[in-house]
Amino acid sequence: MPRKTHTEKESGHRKSSRHPLSERRAPRPKPKIDFTVDTLDFKNVNLLKQFVTDQGRMLPRKYTGLPGHYQRRLSRSIKRARQMLLMK
Repeated sequence: MPRKTHTEKESGHRKSSRHPLSERRAPRPKPKIDFTVDTLDFKNVNLLKQFVTDQGRMLPRKYTGLPGHYQRRLSRSIKRARQMLLMK
């Protein structure tokens, strides 16, 4: 039995685009990172508090705009600071 290709369905899907090309979103501005990875330490509580909400939740990478390796080290440092009772 031959395989069905659904060519009429694919062509209809491509014609009705959700977002036209003229109305593309502007890229989110990247924040300036004025610290190095070495300053992301659990003892640097003032820096860590910038990435935590008032309720004590860590901000996701979407809001912080940090690179992946910075965000992972940041979360590790926040957890260590909580464990040492330097942060809530």
